[in-house]
Amino acid sequence: VQLQASGGGPVQAGGSLRLSCAASARTESTNRMGWFRQAPGKEREFVAGIVWSGNVYYADSVKGRFTISRDNAKTTVYLQMDSLNSEDTAVYYCAAGPSKSDYFHSRKDAYAFWGQGTLVTVSS
Repeated sequence: VQLQASGGGPVQAGGSLRLSCAASARTESTNRMGWFRQAPGKEREFVAGIVWSGNVYYADSVKGRFTISRDNAKTTVYLQMDSLNSEDTAVYYCAAGPSKSDYFHSRKDAYAFWGQGTLVTVSS
């Protein structure tokens, strides 16, 4: 399955952005979907995930500010980002995986497919 992320761009601190990630097909490969990000000089980190059951998970750094959701067909996942700050500046990657489990949703190796990334730049 191919993933296409979009919605990134420049935004001022305190502002909002909505990222989208569309899968090329609904397969078992999209049972779980998530967002990761990588800031310059840092490792890629988990941001948010939504699993087969519909449960959602967030990194502590974005709880209360970001919201992950998906469409009923489970082919598109969204990341609504509010109250952005400079520490949110990064390339954001969407990911998908076949597992129906809630476990390991924050691990990169739990996802088999990755999008190309979309850059979010927050200016103060």
